[in-house]
Amino acid sequence: WHRLPREAVAAPGSLEPRRAVPPGRSRARSRGAAGAALLPSMLMFGVILASSGLLLMIERGILAQVGPPPLHPPAGPSRRDGRDSTAELELEVLRDTRNRTIRALCGQRSMPRSIWELPPGQRRTVLRHLLVLDGALESVDVKGKMDHMRDLVFLGDMKPEEISYRLKHYYKFIFVRNPMERLLSAYRNKFGEIKEYQQKYGVEIVRRYRKNGGNSAGDDVSFSEFLQYLLDEDVERMNEHWMPIYNLCQPCAVKYDFIGSYERLHADANHVLEHIQSPSFVRFPERQAWYKPVTAETLHYYLCNTPRRLIRELLPKYILDFSLFAYPLPNITSEFCRQ
Repeated sequence: WHRLPREAVAAPGSLEPRRAVPPGRSRARSRGAAGAALLPSMLMFGVILASSGLLLMIERGILAQVGPPPLHPPAGPSRRDGRDSTAELELEVLRDTRNRTIRALCGQRSMPRSIWELPPGQRRTVLRHLLVLDGALESVDVKGKMDHMRDLVFLGDMKPEEISYRLKHYYKFIFVRNPMERLLSAYRNKFGEIKEYQQKYGVEIVRRYRKNGGNSAGDDVSFSEFLQYLLDEDVERMNEHWMPIYNLCQPCAVKYDFIGSYERLHADANHVLEHIQSPSFVRFPERQAWYKPVTAETLHYYLCNTPRRLIRELLPKYILDFSLFAYPLPNITSEFCRQ
């Protein structure tokens, strides 16, 4: 990487480390009457309230009481891509919905205002996964898996005063993904390809949930068995690849400057690069040839061949990821599954 004048903090989601600087310009701009039209529907909160097991006190008129949130950096025409006006409007609505929903939830008195208000275990989790980008890489042509490099620096490696300084002054961003797609992707990758996960988690999952499963090598875990394991597992003890993003990244305790989407990975990565004024030759790497993405057809197959009861019971554990980041709940109706 070309060394840039300032730094950034990034949290996991799907984006690999990028260089960033603290925003020197205002990120908000006046939107007048149009801003009011972007208020998210109360159905967003209906999703939360309708999900058993999650106790959140949300007043009927809470959105009317929420002032304009700190919007994401302006999403004007990009020098790196050619988004049309319709795509820009959709992106604007998505960002505004996420901002307002997070603002409404995090404004509740019981919610943490900083990482120092988190219980020690939750604080350790988020600090262990917030990557600090203030050095320089030798090349942007990254072939390896950067998230597994040993010389990366995380906030958890620093002293409290260093942590506070970076959280206050660094540009902070995360990338999120549709929760069910994320779980399916983790399942296929970890239990289909990585022996370490098969041995550490797969063997135990099969032993717990399959009759006479004691001889399994952990490489034959079914998706239903994996979801049952998630249902029974304590959220705070989950592996980072399937822990809810809310618990992993704590968006109430950490005020992120930008929330990108895996579904718009390249466009949102370019948005971050442009916002930090990176050199024009710095670009987000192309997808590796060996990567097999979760398609809509793949997700449809797995969801429709999984007991509906299991999916319904699991949703409350991930409901904040669906709600805060504006993802629809999975469609598991008979009509959908017959298609």
